[in-house]
Amino acid sequence: MENRFFTRTEFNSKFGKEMASAGSVYEARKKSGMTDYSLATYDFIFISDTKEKLSALGNFLTANYGFKVNEPVKKDEYWEIAGDATEFPVDENNLMYWGLDLYCKGYEFDCKLDGYGAMGDPQNQAFPDLETKDDDFYFDLAMKAFNNRNLGMAVIHFSTAIKINPDDPNSWYSRAAVKDQLHTWKSARRDYDKAIELAPDFTDAIVNRAANKDEAGEYAEAIADYTHAIELQPDNEMAYFNRGNSKLNLKDNKGACEDWHKAKELGATYAQQRIDEHCNSKSILQKAKGLFKW
Repeated sequence: MENRFFTRTEFNSKFGKEMASAGSVYEARKKSGMTDYSLATYDFIFISDTKEKLSALGNFLTANYGFKVNEPVKKDEYWEIAGDATEFPVDENNLMYWGLDLYCKGYEFDCKLDGYGAMGDPQNQAFPDLETKDDDFYFDLAMKAFNNRNLGMAVIHFSTAIKINPDDPNSWYSRAAVKDQLHTWKSARRDYDKAIELAPDFTDAIVNRAANKDEAGEYAEAIADYTHAIELQPDNEMAYFNRGNSKLNLKDNKGACEDWHKAKELGATYAQQRIDEHCNSKSILQKAKGLFKW
């Protein structure tokens, strides 16, 4: 039994509510007269059942996100930390991904995001530099945020890069990959689609979109994408390996084994585990024993 303050069941059940909550915060900001993409700094609160969990989260947010985080405080039934985030350009999507990242990061440290908010003066708004800074500048900021595991700011900076140059497939692909990590697969799919529309031979984007389709249970569609990637890049070991996994999901054991063997031949040593589990005569015999009485 899961012994956590913030369980996986609760995380899954409240994920949609967290997205809706971000929408409510955005609407309140909009009604106050604040303009989209003006900069704002949000404060936040996390709670947990121990001081140590919150301290670990606070240390991470300070070191990797540049947040200012106060010391944990004991409340009646739990511990709490509060702090201030770094500023970012706010629109509805940016705010949602910023909040989702904190929600997910809290779960990682077994802490719950308890709320966030910001005050702003509609008469004194500042905006990011979209005139003298090019898309490469924001792309680099996004990669730096990603390498610090700050997925919310990675999405935001990739979005700014796209705002400046909507014809760069790398920005769409990179944002899609981050969105996948933040469990928003439908939005990620749209970004992969756009990247491939701009660069039809973008093999990495095709493979990632296939994985996205597989996660959604669209196995035949995933196989079609993997096959197209292999046509473009016949030595793509990951495409073969992943296509084997999708074929297995469709009960095509023979086709799966052929793909895993090909992936291994191309250098994917990790395919051996799948081969041992599903392709060797010993594993097949063990499965047969599970199906019939001997």
